[in-house]
Amino acid sequence: MSEIKKVVLAYSGGLDTSIIIPWLKENYNNPEIIAVSGNVGQADELEGLEEKALKTGASKLIVADLVDEMVDDVIIPSMMMGAKYEDYLLGTAFARPIIGKKLVEIALAEGADAVCHGCTGKGNDQVRFELAIKRFAPTMKIIAPWREWDIKGRDEEIDYAEAHNVPLKISRETNYSKDKNLWHLSHEGLDLEDPANEPQYDKPGFLEMGVSPMQAPDQATYVTLDFEKGVPVALNGEKMKASKIIEGLNQLGGANGIGLLDIVENRLVGMKDRGVYETPGGTILYRAHEVLEMITLDKDTKHMKQKLAIDFADLLYNGKWFTPLREALQAFAVDTQKHVTGTVKLKLYKGNIITSSVTSPESLYSEKLVTFEESDYNQDDATGFINLWGLPDTVQALRELGKL
Repeated sequence: MSEIKKVVLAYSGGLDTSIIIPWLKENYNNPEIIAVSGNVGQADELEGLEEKALKTGASKLIVADLVDEMVDDVIIPSMMMGAKYEDYLLGTAFARPIIGKKLVEIALAEGADAVCHGCTGKGNDQVRFELAIKRFAPTMKIIAPWREWDIKGRDEEIDYAEAHNVPLKISRETNYSKDKNLWHLSHEGLDLEDPANEPQYDKPGFLEMGVSPMQAPDQATYVTLDFEKGVPVALNGEKMKASKIIEGLNQLGGANGIGLLDIVENRLVGMKDRGVYETPGGTILYRAHEVLEMITLDKDTKHMKQKLAIDFADLLYNGKWFTPLREALQAFAVDTQKHVTGTVKLKLYKGNIITSSVTSPESLYSEKLVTFEESDYNQDDATGFINLWGLPDTVQALRELGKL
């Protein structure tokens, strides 16, 4: 421990990372601590962060703007693939590889001896951070206090904070474990640890990105999204970059109670975990993209992409973003988007997303073929098709009847 002179700490200002600074000072012979916070769209959570970090012992705070990198390099390719992990839209997992990579860049630039994070030994984030660190600095020492200290839980963390005069924004009654970025907000802990307890959606202060469907307006809201080769390029007719589109969709979706998810998911480390997620804009964006693909992708490509989406989501969820397989799967996803260009109009109403219309200059949908009225399609062609398609079944049946 005496060899550790300088540590780069992944710093959010939450309960875990707030007490890690004095803990590192006490247990690693008073090293210099550079706090690094990745701005991934958590907005107001960055306010007052520098003052807090310096007051608790950090030499400085570096805030890295990672919003567009997270959106363009991780979120959009994942949306193209349709990646979901057990219906979860991967909010926390989207940010971790980008933050991990930036921690290494700063650690190397600052000449740090170690990188430290506040992830617990029970969760997925420890794996996501550390695999990113190992990818870009394989010999860098990693400090994970939750795997070293004798603190057993969040109540004891609060005790430690109070004893060391570390200011906190939470109390013992409101200390949900939360993670927020541009894409989502997660809630874990307290009453949510028992799946028998209904989430308190209507309780003031629980939801932060929107309202519950019960509190949403009685009037529907229409939203229009334009895509070019699978990339969202305009919201309600206004051209803007993808991160701004998500920001706008968060406001529209949040106001209409869109994107609430309550699941018990299978963590990488082997246990099941109950989480409540708010993903208003992301839920709308995924749906719009899926609707556009319905008329622009052929059947075989669509079905193969749905199969590979599970593998892609697993890689991201399990921290293996910086791997050859993810790169190969992403190349496939991007290639499938060559014709995914068009406009989708959706109706938002009390937690529901209703498709209003979809148009595309690259559409495979032919009204002339599918119409119930007269068309150029020759229905007699179906006879030979069915005979050939069902030939194996016919032969098997004849064998069973002894007529082969």
